[in-house]
Amino acid sequence: MDMTVYAVFFYIIAALIIVSAGMAITRKHMVHAVLYLVVSFLATALLFYLLGAPLLAVFQVIIYAGAIMVLFLFIVMMIRPAPAGERSLTAGRLAAAFGVCGIYVAAALVLAFMAAPEAGRPMAAAAASPFAFGFYLFDRHWLAVEMVSLLLLVALIGALHLGRAGRRNQSERKEPL
Repeated sequence: MDMTVYAVFFYIIAALIIVSAGMAITRKHMVHAVLYLVVSFLATALLFYLLGAPLLAVFQVIIYAGAIMVLFLFIVMMIRPAPAGERSLTAGRLAAAFGVCGIYVAAALVLAFMAAPEAGRPMAAAAASPFAFGFYLFDRHWLAVEMVSLLLLVALIGALHLGRAGRRNQSERKEPL
């Protein structure tokens, strides 16, 4: 089995994505989870670049690792969630988690081994300039872009509201001496 340098980089970056995403969902401290998610997004951008999609890599860094993660950190800092207490991992929860993981692994194996013979050939590269991509996106899918921006605005307003409500509740609890 021939391993090229690109294949080695691919597997290293893929392992980094999997480990950092796993760390993001298992951390109890929210800021640590967001930082591991940033690592996962940056590694995904590296993977896009390695696979020949530099525009997607730049979008991944600017939009996800930049804007979305700043929004997540802003929400976490505004809400200031209480530290997670010790939760017991029951046998039922553990079985459900392994069951879902087993379903995904089985589906991946079925897709990998039952693929058509022509699936082994590389796909032809599709190239589009950033101008052509932007024109296509805003010409044909402008409503979806506006809906996503509106959804992000609502999330930001909700985080502000929750942060202010939490601050008001804390000031009401304090009794003057």
